[in-house]
Amino acid sequence: MGQVALAAKITHVPSMYLSEFDGPRKDTRKAAIDGHKEIGRRCRELGVDTLIVFDTHWLVNANYHINCASHFKGEYTSNELPHFINHMSFESPGNPELGAILAKGCNDFGVETLAHPDTTLDPEYGTLVPLRYMNEDQHFKVVSVSALCAAHYLNDSARLGWAMRRAVEEHYDGSVAFFASGSLSHRFAQNGLAPEFAHKIWSPFLEMMDHRVVQMWTQGQWKEFCQMLPEYAVKGHGEGFMHDTAMLIGALGWSEYTGQAEIVTPYFGASGTGQINAVFPVLPQSGEDVPEPVASSAQGYTPISSRL
Repeated sequence: MGQVALAAKITHVPSMYLSEFDGPRKDTRKAAIDGHKEIGRRCRELGVDTLIVFDTHWLVNANYHINCASHFKGEYTSNELPHFINHMSFESPGNPELGAILAKGCNDFGVETLAHPDTTLDPEYGTLVPLRYMNEDQHFKVVSVSALCAAHYLNDSARLGWAMRRAVEEHYDGSVAFFASGSLSHRFAQNGLAPEFAHKIWSPFLEMMDHRVVQMWTQGQWKEFCQMLPEYAVKGHGEGFMHDTAMLIGALGWSEYTGQAEIVTPYFGASGTGQINAVFPVLPQSGEDVPEPVASSAQGYTPISSRL
């Protein structure tokens, strides 16, 4: 039997890469980078062999997708922020075997998912930035999962997370970590104001909402959080519509999860968005199905309803 040894919500802000170089941004993201290195250290200590990243920069319009090529290597330039990330080299081993196991587990659970072991598709920077600091020596294998889901329900993403955990525990001979790679609120600073908001949140409302969410995580208020997630994803301009978060919490047990988050890198602002590195205890779960979620009563937002 396999094991999910660690689960975390992580930042991937491109200013982390920029802060490596001499200039006004030098070392300004040291806390975020140190947080990644600490999470990587814990993964090594726990015997993790593969990092599974729910990447909010991988846009898909149909199905869920898994990039599980045997090896990743190249140079990456962000099409969104080429002045932040350009010519960033990357290399990591992949895990085609695990990708196939994950896809089968999701499909068996009714979440249509495709694994891509033979592909020229490179990971996006929601995967590549964390790997730069967690996997510099290529110690870990890597699997990237699409989490910028344009036509998907959040409850399906929660089901995917749960199905992937079951697939690991029942069919994989190894140990993995799940990472939700994305922000909290994600309202970028208006064009022309980015430098002014380099270390700030776009609005007091979004900042207050994010702090309340972090408090809910650290206090284990998961029924309340799962109920509000659809509305939070919309009103918080959720990155990837917060599908990465739904996947992660689904893997942990959704609204029946009882763990309390540990903050590794405290909440910080980046170009108007809210960011954090937080680790969630992976607790034993029983039963064949994810426990019944709490439905959202908010009109106009994707309901977390029916059985996950």
